[in-house]
Amino acid sequence: MDSAKAPVVSIPSYLEKHYWWAYIHPNAIRFFDHQPIINFILWGNYAKLRNAALAEMGDALPGQTLQVACAYGDLTPHLADRVASGGGRLDVIDIVPAQLRNVRRKLKADAPVRLLNMDSADLNFPDASYDRAIVYLLFHEQPVEHREKTLAEIFRVVKPGGKVVIVDYAKPDWWHPWRYWFKPVLGLLEPFALDLWNHKLTTWMPAPWSKTEWPRKSYFGGLYQKIVVTR
Repeated sequence: MDSAKAPVVSIPSYLEKHYWWAYIHPNAIRFFDHQPIINFILWGNYAKLRNAALAEMGDALPGQTLQVACAYGDLTPHLADRVASGGGRLDVIDIVPAQLRNVRRKLKADAPVRLLNMDSADLNFPDASYDRAIVYLLFHEQPVEHREKTLAEIFRVVKPGGKVVIVDYAKPDWWHPWRYWFKPVLGLLEPFALDLWNHKLTTWMPAPWSKTEWPRKSYFGGLYQKIVVTR
């Protein structure tokens, strides 16, 4: 099943209100989804963050892999190649149909990928459906309630022993030269991002995962983080 062509779920009001300019309007998608622009937004760190996430996933991915929300740039095509090398399948879910259509145009015709119109906070999958999951720069865009539900759903659908790779914003180190002026910019454009400055990601994870200090690596003076959770 590939639902990239038609919506089946409603877009949440917070997304319509705060992110129409970045993820929903067709002109926004056409503008932002270019490697130089994405790399500029991430202060030149796009390739480093993408490669760090992919390295944690592995070179060849058998079984079932879940990508929670689309991502600008070429993360998904690279991930699809690794899934194909392992003889597996990749499911990409997103609540915005236009985002799914945008990802489809970047994939090879024979890529083993399903694109599914679905809310990350309400995944329509059975328990323990996936061997692994990746969440790339999503949680800073979600209000607390949606973030908590999304994490609970991810841990529900990933098999015991499976890996969950998360890349997102974090609070930069005190000496970071852009820390103080970048904070109000985030507060204006990304109203939920400062949650990740003020709290650990484990804050919103369900028990027992919230009780563990998972492997974490910082990038670009702490502004970005990668966390690897074993289900």
